[in-house]
Amino acid sequence: MVQQLSGLSSQRGASVTSIVFIIIVLGVAAKLIVAIVPAQIGDYQLTKTLSAQLKESNANKETAKQFVERVNKQLSINADYDTQAEEVFTFTDKKTGQLAIHKKYETTNKLFGNIDIVNRFEGDIDATTAE
Repeated sequence: MVQQLSGLSSQRGASVTSIVFIIIVLGVAAKLIVAIVPAQIGDYQLTKTLSAQLKESNANKETAKQFVERVNKQLSINADYDTQAEEVFTFTDKKTGQLAIHKKYETTNKLFGNIDIVNRFEGDIDATTAE
């Protein structure tokens, strides 16, 4: 008895259409990762820098103006020349030795053509968070 296979039951593997579709999906996923991950890493580094500078400023009983100067100097050292402290955060508490800030900013990365990905970052950093 020879069993005849015909139609869809005899096909094995993926069709050309499905392979092209998979390649497109993987390409878009890779492009999203390339656009999003560096922004997330940059936000983590900025938050870490702001926390460290806030902790040191509060320990030294510095004013809000001195803290802004300290952050701008650190950003310059980190070669982040296009970021200014005044654009990234606002003060929620300006008491000397108890400084607290609210970080709020966004970064834009080009995805395809005229489609951009906007990453918005927001969060509070106070004396207890910085320690």
